[in-house]
Amino acid sequence: MEKIGFIGLGIMGKPMALNLLKAGFAVGVLSTSKASAELEDAGAKTWPNASKLASEHDIVITMLPDSPQVEDLVNGQHGVSSGIKAGALFIDMSTISPSVARNLYQILQQKGVEALDAPVSGGQVGAEGGTLSIMVGGTEGAFQRALPVFQAMGKNIVHIGEPGAGQTTKACNQMIVGMTIQAVAEAFTLAGNAGVDLAKMREVLLGGFAQSRILDLHGQRIIDGNFKPGFKIKLHQKDINIALQSGKELNLSLPGTECMAGQMKAAMDQGNGELDHSALFLTMKK
Repeated sequence: MEKIGFIGLGIMGKPMALNLLKAGFAVGVLSTSKASAELEDAGAKTWPNASKLASEHDIVITMLPDSPQVEDLVNGQHGVSSGIKAGALFIDMSTISPSVARNLYQILQQKGVEALDAPVSGGQVGAEGGTLSIMVGGTEGAFQRALPVFQAMGKNIVHIGEPGAGQTTKACNQMIVGMTIQAVAEAFTLAGNAGVDLAKMREVLLGGFAQSRILDLHGQRIIDGNFKPGFKIKLHQKDINIALQSGKELNLSLPGTECMAGQMKAAMDQGNGELDHSALFLTMKK
């Protein structure tokens, strides 16, 4: 089994790395991570910087908040590109700009390294359960090499197409998720103000054409007033901005996404950026 260096042990990354260990992979992590001790207890080795980690592993996976962090991690001082060896595989599972993903692919190609953009959907629950949906951009050969690794972390794994295609697909996912959360938030606001029992409404809607995973999970969050992340509003706002920028690059108008960006900004202005994205419901309160 190939040795894997995993960088980014946050809400999503930590359980993903733990699932790789459970699947029998040798995993290395950065000693500077807050979660490194927990990973070390589970069997991972620690390394002082990204360059050293990359030099000692066959596959390097990153799971970071945004494009600048991934670019700096790859190209910065003691970064992945300074240590990674020809023949290695780089997999970015963060959600970043498709254009950045394509640029990183070109940079790493010059070093004889294949790169995949492989963002995920499924949230913390999917990361912990190893049931993530993984959407992958890159060459078919690199995808087949990475498939056993992906299977340790996810269930719905699809090779979308060329470099950047995974990130474009993730941007589309976040558009749909965001607008669906907004629809649920507005519906629950209308029902609540009309005196309708929200639990009963959710129950009946889940049996009809309006049913969705978001209505199921986030509808319950709204009923319970439980907005602990989950997936933070500030990260979803970043993803919506990626979608808008991608549309701009293609000279497309995305009016629903633009409206969604306004709702994300309103939530941020309320000081709710650290809450779960189901807390968009709170923007509806007068």
